[in-house]
Amino acid sequence: MGNFSSTASSSTTDGKKYDVFLSFRGEDTRYGFTSHLFDALRRKQIETFIDNRLVRGDEISQALLRTIGESKIAVVIFSKDYASSKWCLRELAEIMKYKKLNEQIVIPVFYHIDPSDVRKQIGSFKDSFAKHENELQEEVQKWREALTEASSISGWDSSVLRPESTFVGEIVKDIWKKLNNISVSSDFPGLIGIDKHVEQVISLLCLGVSDFGIVGIWGMGGIGKQLLLMLYSN
Repeated sequence: MGNFSSTASSSTTDGKKYDVFLSFRGEDTRYGFTSHLFDALRRKQIETFIDNRLVRGDEISQALLRTIGESKIAVVIFSKDYASSKWCLRELAEIMKYKKLNEQIVIPVFYHIDPSDVRKQIGSFKDSFAKHENELQEEVQKWREALTEASSISGWDSSVLRPESTFVGEIVKDIWKKLNNISVSSDFPGLIGIDKHVEQVISLLCLGVSDFGIVGIWGMGGIGKQLLLMLYSN
């Protein structure tokens, strides 16, 4: 099922293509929410890129830009001081560029930040941009547009009352479902309307559960048994 058969954590790019790219401000969430999300994705055997460098400059390497562009899904974790990082803003601008070029899926996560603060660049985001505009006027407008567009995408808001473990679990389920849809669409592009039926079968198969199982597929010829077998074996 796509690439999600093993996991990876990396501080440098290695030419590998990833299912998920995590964008986050390290000082805000590295040792908390982001680490929990990455660990949950790893347990699901979803190839996920996370930048583990504790100290980062302002410029993004070409290798990292390539990793962003080749990832199937970008998860952007907006936190209180996300916009204070030029690195994060440049990363986000690239993600939104690839959303337009490659139809990359972007999932925003609003972690202890109001989505409207991100969309309108108010609150802590306003303070961060006041500093950026004095230094980088040419890039600021592009960053504002990227923030407005990304925050307008349907995503996940931590302010909805729930245990954080449940919050992480729901995000992982959403990512898993989207990856399955990508895999079905790319492997069987000519089968119009098949996605809904495949999703129902996948939900019954409990893919991603660590326990082993045996599945028997029975039926008359020509009804799609081979398709289901290929999906399950992947």
